[in-house]
Amino acid sequence: MTNQTMAEARPAEADHKTHNRPNHTTARALSPAVVLLFAVACGLSVANIYFAQPLLDTMAQDLSITPAVIGGVVTLTQIGYAFGLMLIVPLGDLWDRRRLIVGQTVLSAIALTIVGTAPNAAVLLVGMVLVGLLAVVIQVLVAYAATLAAPADRGRTIGTVTSGVVSGILLARFAAGALADLGGWRVVYLTSAALTLVLAALLARALPRHAPQPMAGSSYVKLLRSTVALFVEEPVLRERAVFALLIFASFSVFWSSVVLPLAAPPLSLSHTTIGMLGIAGLAGALAARNSGQLADRGWGQRTTGLSLLLMLAGWVPIACLNTSLWLVLAGVLMIDFAVQAIHVTNQSLIVAARPDAASRLVGGYMVFYSVGTGFGAISSTMAYAAAGWPGVCVLGAAISACALLYWVIVVSRTPAAVGAAYDCGHS
Repeated sequence: MTNQTMAEARPAEADHKTHNRPNHTTARALSPAVVLLFAVACGLSVANIYFAQPLLDTMAQDLSITPAVIGGVVTLTQIGYAFGLMLIVPLGDLWDRRRLIVGQTVLSAIALTIVGTAPNAAVLLVGMVLVGLLAVVIQVLVAYAATLAAPADRGRTIGTVTSGVVSGILLARFAAGALADLGGWRVVYLTSAALTLVLAALLARALPRHAPQPMAGSSYVKLLRSTVALFVEEPVLRERAVFALLIFASFSVFWSSVVLPLAAPPLSLSHTTIGMLGIAGLAGALAARNSGQLADRGWGQRTTGLSLLLMLAGWVPIACLNTSLWLVLAGVLMIDFAVQAIHVTNQSLIVAARPDAASRLVGGYMVFYSVGTGFGAISSTMAYAAAGWPGVCVLGAAISACALLYWVIVVSRTPAAVGAAYDCGHS
């Protein structure tokens, strides 16, 4: 992009600022306490998707499900999540986001209750699809926070809210393992159902009321068509969607299969002990929560490139699982830091490009996240069955290398979108 092109882009950005001026005035209602509530809501919602990963063996035994079928629990949840991203999240640009968020949260509690009381495999699988479908309230919350925040604070706000997402993913394994060791896998989902209902009440009370949505009064079909059109209109969305697919595929390769060697002899670790890996990963993820501010300053490409290098390097100590668990912990810190930094940067850049289409942009972007996560879960268990832990590490490193090559060949020479930085300097 030339300097002339960048200069020409600024008036367009100014138009976006004018179009979204009501969002800047409502930003005052987005207090630190409300931002924290957004993060907690995202964390609990995403945890509902990942609770099953350390529980697959006990769920299979309880409901007499074969090992080949039980792996479908994770995949079906991600399928439900993908459909929710395509069909529900864009509604944030059409309907009142406050009502949409509270409604999804209440329905999530019902879906979790279905899973926790499932009498057979069929009901369990249906319940997991619903859990995934409704967990997309996360992305409605992220888009809501992004549009309410002042432009100068947008990256930081997204980073804080998104830190709740990564925290939920990582702590889900520890919480699920600990509760399952105490009372069985059903207690995990019934406890989450109760907490989700409490969360719905808090959200209904605390969420600020938002101005009319950009596509209010439009048809649902037109809304979905405009979501697809954004991939044609916004190059940054296409680029960042590819990164989402690759980094979360690599992320999922590790977390979907690490329980297998750790639970098997000679290590034979408990669910609680295995879940503590998530605490180590949480430290890395939280350390990267401010990476959105770098994107606001125009450093999104550098942040992405360095994080991809770190992610690839993280697979080296992870490959030493049979030698030292301390090395594995170091690798977890590296990978989780990198994933969070890239993820926050991605969302900061795409929302800055078109703040008026925040829900549609985030929903479309996260479809690729879901595809990558599902692919990583399936491929990792296949790699483990074929080549053990070394095969898993080769797979994860190969996906990370593909992401780095994509950055080097396609993305690195393209300046990051100037919208965020421009807003920061001129708001």
